[in-house]
Amino acid sequence: MSRTAIISAVFLLASALPCAAQSASGQPAKPAVRHVAPKAAPTVMAQRAAPPAIQSNPFSSLFGKPAKAAPSTNLTAEQRALVEKINAYMSSTQVLNGDFVQVGPDGKKTQGTFYIQKPGKVRFEYDPPSPMELISDGQSVVVRDRNLATQDLYPLSQTPLRFLLAERVNLLRDTKLIGVYADDVFITAVVEETNGIVGTSRLMIMFSAKDMQLKQWTVTDPQGYDTTVAVYNLDSSKRPDPSLFRIDYTRNIQ
Repeated sequence: MSRTAIISAVFLLASALPCAAQSASGQPAKPAVRHVAPKAAPTVMAQRAAPPAIQSNPFSSLFGKPAKAAPSTNLTAEQRALVEKINAYMSSTQVLNGDFVQVGPDGKKTQGTFYIQKPGKVRFEYDPPSPMELISDGQSVVVRDRNLATQDLYPLSQTPLRFLLAERVNLLRDTKLIGVYADDVFITAVVEETNGIVGTSRLMIMFSAKDMQLKQWTVTDPQGYDTTVAVYNLDSSKRPDPSLFRIDYTRNIQ
């Protein structure tokens, strides 16, 4: 799996990061700095439960078109209450560990494990044969290739992860929220980010209507391609090992 695919799938959990990872031609752009990281053996994965079924995108008609949902300033009282529930859940969840399954635009599935510790820290490890990892230490984000022992570096402040990993989350203040919906199964929010170079991307993020747990998100890029990530086996009580979020800044590739 390419670095661009991983950046799109994970960074865009919160909003649209192709603007940080692609050039106007749509090709991966050169990151600010590239580093060499020490080679490490792939993590030995424990046996995990079967991943959940990926939910279809019930709001696909919203993507690639001008927003038809009410802007955040015109949300109903019921919709604002839903947003407050999302804000409260995301703000109260200071640590979160679990497994994920990702489905790319080509239908290919990959799996792995993730760890979040606020403020600012996250790690996504993709299972072999993928050698990729994404790590934020609170200041920078790297996409690391274990096989090649390289990592591409991005400032956290220039990625949408900045508000996802904030101690307090406010979708109305920190994002362009274009819609919020609820049924008996899911509470769903749709946010949009427009970049003058790459265009408009959208994120659909889904929570359980029963207990507000995060379930999945779908990112639709400016070309209309979906990448979906579903999370499961969630644990919001265990604090991750701090070493999971360390980035080696010492060896640079010119």
